[in-house]
Amino acid sequence: MDKAIARLKEEAAKLGANGVLLEGVQDQQTGSIGTGVGSSSYGPGSATGVGVGGSFGITNKAVHGVAIFVPVEAATAPSRP
Repeated sequence: MDKAIARLKEEAAKLGANGVLLEGVQDQQTGSIGTGVGSSSYGPGSATGVGVGGSFGITNKAVHGVAIFVPVEAATAPSRP
């Protein structure tokens, strides 16, 4: 997730922003890997088949945010009561 946020900051900086408001983080499936095995046998008057398979998903973190610009004066000014 650190890589995703770093990339978001880089993209915001290209626009001249000095901050990012993080809107959301989610897992995004980018692919899957699967495998399977099977066998069959034929005998007199019968046939038997067996199969087994499995798979798992490959996910990445996806972050969404808004690039913002905060003037330096506003960032360092004391808060009002």
